Amino acid sequence: MPKPNDAVPKSGKKAPKNPATQRPGSITHDQVVAYLRKNPEFFMENPDLLDGLEPPSRSQGDAIVDFQHSMVQRLRLDVEKLTDLRNELLSAGRSNLTSQDRIHRAILALLEAATFEQFIERVTTDLAVILDLDLVVLGVEQSEDAFPAQPPLGISRLSNGVITDILGPKGQTLLRATPKGDPEIYGAGAGLVSSEALLRLNIDSKAPDALLALASRDENKFANNQGTELLSFLARVLENCFRGWLSLKTN
Repeated sequence: MPKPNDAVPKSGKKAPKNPATQRPGSITHDQVVAYLRKNPEFFMENPDLLDGLEPPSRSQGDAIVDFQHSMVQRLRLDVEKLTDLRNELLSAGRSNLTSQDRIHRAILALLEAATFEQFIERVTTDLAVILDLDLVVLGVEQSEDAFPAQPPLGISRLSNGVITDILGPKGQTLLRATPKGDPEIYGAGAGLVSSEALLRLNIDSKAPDALLALASRDENKFANNQGTELLSFLARVLENCFRGWLSLKTN
């Protein structure tokens, strides 16, 4: 009669599983090892698989540190950080292309206006749709020499000096998140504003200061760390359009 210990090899290792007990279609450890030995270039052709492998650490005693293992782990962390950075840059690039396309379409809409009234309507209505905004306001400070004497529908009158108070004496643009908009600029729509871009319009030396206010419910739409080149370009185009419609000299 066989003894219980007779079923275990003298080496102390467990006996290999009976192939008959393996599930149909399953791959054994030995098959994987044999395949890799016959195909040493496998990981060179599939380097992404290495990211999920755990490199063995060399046990050399409690007082010995395996620097190779630590370096591999650090390299993995560096790769993850670089991958995240790459993804952020790609996302920012796509966002910039989208913004550029919208600004271009907005400018074309302004240039295609057939009348001054249509031009004002496109500024105060169409730009909000094209630029994916909630409010677009064109504000003009009150002045004795205001142009025209009675601003057309769609242009808001602002108190004298309010634009300089917000942007500073030489400030041209301001992008920021804000708890709510300024009622003097946005009127009844001030409560909708969570972020805004304020652009000074330098139309003519004899004309009052003017402001283009772009506002969104999204507090992340505009922030002070964003670039202003595209918005500044839009403001310069808007200035020149105004000069053309009002027969003013180009600065």
